[in-house]
Amino acid sequence: MIVSASRRTDIPAFYSDWFMNRIRAGFCQVPNPFNPRQCSRVSLKWEDVDCIVFWTRNPTPLLHHLSELDARGFHYYFHVTVMDHPRDWSPGTLPVEESIAAFQVLSGQIGPERMIWRYDPVVFSRETPASFHQEKFALIADKLAGFCKRAVVSFMDLYPTVSSRLRRLGMDGLRGDAEGMADLIRFWNQKALACGMALFSCAEEVRFVDFGLCPGKCIDDELIYRLFGHQASKRKDPNQRPACGCVLARDIGSYDTCPCGCVYCYATRSLHAAEQNYRRHDPQGASLTCLEKMPCLMGRAGISRPKKPCI
Repeated sequence: MIVSASRRTDIPAFYSDWFMNRIRAGFCQVPNPFNPRQCSRVSLKWEDVDCIVFWTRNPTPLLHHLSELDARGFHYYFHVTVMDHPRDWSPGTLPVEESIAAFQVLSGQIGPERMIWRYDPVVFSRETPASFHQEKFALIADKLAGFCKRAVVSFMDLYPTVSSRLRRLGMDGLRGDAEGMADLIRFWNQKALACGMALFSCAEEVRFVDFGLCPGKCIDDELIYRLFGHQASKRKDPNQRPACGCVLARDIGSYDTCPCGCVYCYATRSLHAAEQNYRRHDPQGASLTCLEKMPCLMGRAGISRPKKPCI
């Protein structure tokens, strides 16, 4: 079994103590996204976990726990988002220079082969046209050269709650024109290659192979085999969108629990609920939202299955 930690929230940044407590306990409880009072038990015993895939914008709080994960024999790799959006778009995230420094420290600890840089999501707006993303990608790529071997890009999807938040900020959230996007992707690919990175897309309905951007698998059985010599299941995860190439995994996160406040995040339907759930979180609880002790505040009912991580 592959454990995803997590597409639904930033466990390394905000819930590292809880995660390690669950590793020591050997299991966690995961609420059903459609009915949070229904929980499933997920084993976190070493013998049941083939690999842990971490997703984060700030790995620093988990760094001092990695030696324990290593001692317990767990295999893992990281997706780390490093972007430089306007600060009011993602007020709870690290400034870009701190984010780059955290990435470099983690890479120095576990090696660049287990590091994936995410430039995601790409949002086009009056403040962030294609030229913005060309400049920012290049600046970050130069500083991450040698610290990772793979980069992932994807474009924002306009889920209903995301669209309403963007409108309140006066943002259109639309994609750029086809020609501008093609030029941008070609530039990204050339820059990534120059910095020693292979560039992939994440769950894009449109194929950009002609521009040098191949579809990727964020939870990747081939990468797991190459890193750890373990043959994970090649079965596509049926809970993800058709364009997603990820193999089957168990996600242990919960929606409406990340307090970053990113306006483009599908996994936070209510910023107020996310902040409240974070404050009420118990690191000793069996689940992130501790349903055995307290109610979980939820955002708008009825969520669609997302295709991209919230980081």
